[in-house]
Amino acid sequence: MASNGHDPILQAAAVPYRMRDDQPEFCLVTSVARGNWIFPKGIIDPGETPEETALKEAAEEAGLHGVIEGTPLGEYDYRKWNARLVVTAMLMRVTAADDEWEESGLRQRCWCGVEKARSKINRGELLQLLDAAVDRLM
Repeated sequence: MASNGHDPILQAAAVPYRMRDDQPEFCLVTSVARGNWIFPKGIIDPGETPEETALKEAAEEAGLHGVIEGTPLGEYDYRKWNARLVVTAMLMRVTAADDEWEESGLRQRCWCGVEKARSKINRGELLQLLDAAVDRLM
């Protein structure tokens, strides 16, 4: 179905984590355009669920593999490409991380404790997702 220009573009994000010494660590990647620290995300392709997209984007953008846990952490929207994009964010428990991955030449990857992640993230909606993930895990 063609977009009428007003329908939002749907995206899904993974909020990847692993536990270290009973504390969560989160994986952030840099955005390609500006180098900001973000969570992996991408457009939900026809026939894909938000969960499938979140897992696919985590693998492509960060070389991460794992499982989605629970219901979505939240949603946010933003504008890009002269359109409104709506992102559904999923909590992802990481079970494996590749040394090389599809976008490793385009992006940096960083494992961060909660406070370090907070200091790297510069968008309020991503901080809210981080807080929601911490609340769920602790």
